[in-house]
Amino acid sequence: MKTIVFMKGECSSLDFMHKVKEVFKNYTNPEKLSIYTGNFIKIILILFVMSIAIRFSTMVINKFFDNRAKFKLVGEEKRFDTIKGIINSIMKYTIYFVGCTSILAIFGISISSLIAAAGIGGLAIGFGAQNLVRDVITGFFILLEDQFQIGDHVAIGDQSGIVEDMTLRITMIRDFNGDLHIIPNGSINKVTNKCKGAMRALVDVGIAYEENIDNAIKVLSELCEEIAKENEKIKEGPTVLGVTNLGESDIVISIVAKTVPMQQWAVERELRKRIKERFDEKGIEIPYPRRVLIQKQKS
Repeated sequence: MKTIVFMKGECSSLDFMHKVKEVFKNYTNPEKLSIYTGNFIKIILILFVMSIAIRFSTMVINKFFDNRAKFKLVGEEKRFDTIKGIINSIMKYTIYFVGCTSILAIFGISISSLIAAAGIGGLAIGFGAQNLVRDVITGFFILLEDQFQIGDHVAIGDQSGIVEDMTLRITMIRDFNGDLHIIPNGSINKVTNKCKGAMRALVDVGIAYEENIDNAIKVLSELCEEIAKENEKIKEGPTVLGVTNLGESDIVISIVAKTVPMQQWAVERELRKRIKERFDEKGIEIPYPRRVLIQKQKS
């Protein structure tokens, strides 16, 4: 009688090879292979349909808002741009949800079973998703209360700039350096909207102490009347306030105007340019620092 002894390493290697053969046999089985191939094709088709659906819905929504005049929808353009972004966001998430549900169904996972299983891990999921829910709810109220819109100049926390895009979950702000700040809506506690109502344009003009103040104010008032008639960006003024400061080498006269939102800087630039040109015509001096050197002669 012969006794066959297998080493421990040989047994484990044989078991491993046996398992590899079983796995290979299962995945090369014609019936199962056809099922796997069919499922893979279905997933590819679902992803393709999702991509087409997102593009189509975005195109339809954008076309609707671009041609809103045909549907007699009247309102601020920036508000419609904001609503358009929100609707696009909702449609995108809806398509994602439907597509992911279909893919899970291919693997034999139904939404009803997931909802039933949520009773076990529901508390943990709730805590994990509370930030998302807060972002969505806050975004909804921002839109409902019209706190700001796409294109507005706003300050949110330490960041300020132009609202470039907005969804139910996030707000994108582009600052004047070109940086894009992505802010979750749930973290927005305080918003300063710098585009609500008329904006103030303020220009300070300095004249020499030797100049006649009344004459300078008269020249500025005449110029302000001309600019008010020519510039449609100005809603009120410009108004000459009078002397507001006595500097070391100049008398400061201030001019104020109210403009349409985001145009105050352009109006200030135009005022400074026109004032310099008019002062040159009238011979009114705008002082600048001078330095006098006194050289003592040796006796």
